[in-house]
Amino acid sequence: MKLIRTEDAVGTVLCHDMTQIIPGVTKDARFRKGHIVTEEDIPVLLSMGKENLYVFEKPEGWLHEDEAAERLLALCFGPNMTRSGTKEGKIEVKADCDGLFLVDRDRLRLVNGQDQLMIATRMGNVAVKRGDKLAGMRVIPLVIEAEKLDKAAELVGPQPLLQVVPFTVKTCAVIVTGSEVAKGLIEDKFGPVVEKKLAAFGVETIYRTKCVDDTDTILKAIAEARAAGADLILCTGGMSVDPDDKTPGAIMQSGARIVTYGGAALPGAMLCLGYFEDGVPILGLPGCVMYHKATIFDIVLPRVLAGVEISKADIAELGYGGLCLGCKECRFPDCSFGKGW
Repeated sequence: MKLIRTEDAVGTVLCHDMTQIIPGVTKDARFRKGHIVTEEDIPVLLSMGKENLYVFEKPEGWLHEDEAAERLLALCFGPNMTRSGTKEGKIEVKADCDGLFLVDRDRLRLVNGQDQLMIATRMGNVAVKRGDKLAGMRVIPLVIEAEKLDKAAELVGPQPLLQVVPFTVKTCAVIVTGSEVAKGLIEDKFGPVVEKKLAAFGVETIYRTKCVDDTDTILKAIAEARAAGADLILCTGGMSVDPDDKTPGAIMQSGARIVTYGGAALPGAMLCLGYFEDGVPILGLPGCVMYHKATIFDIVLPRVLAGVEISKADIAELGYGGLCLGCKECRFPDCSFGKGW
């Protein structure tokens, strides 16, 4: 840093905060460390008694923290996002629509592994609403070598680290299986729970039916749901290895490509997931979805609704963080459950 006359400081970078005192009105930092002095600032600084300033000399090939933050933003920013202004070298990113938030964790780790760079995000693979905060970024020093940002850009490549994928599933079919429900022996409490979860995402249930535990009957219902044009098909109940539970077998015979029968999360291990040739997903939901607030269904649902296909490897990855702790007062999704994939 060097000492210069205030009148000569335009375009330089302040080394420390400058406090302005107006008796009875304010006593606060009028100019923050890192502020780039403008022509309009000179009279204000002089009125504050600042005839000389300590400023940084920015060598060739170096960036001010605000410039560097913009470079970090460029590595993250994509469609369906908004950004804040740059304040004290920091920029924040928010969602510009409801959707699924995705983070490329491997490439993010490459950036944060570089000295003096940082990007912090919320957990990925979660539902976000418009206006939700997604990420914040800055460099650590006030000025930084441009080559460090060049290296980060080289490591990341052209695709943004972050994505907000809008929800594309708008309609659903709910097939409630179980002879005791279909025959009216007990009240259906499964369908309403599932439909309420769907409605929270703006998904309309356009087909609903109850089926006895019979493979052909369930297959007929799945075919009718397909014919109704549902974007998503859900079969509820009867997902165990009990000989009377016909739902898993029916899903497997439905013509869908089965990704998994079984998921690495509790509650919800008996989940069945498949996709038809046109991309329509079909899920078999275990009974726990009816009475647990948070299950594997709640973990995978945002990804399903965004049309992001789930693989067998994704299901395996769920095991890390896939154990619900059964808290007395459920805080999902503001907890660790399902945040490890």
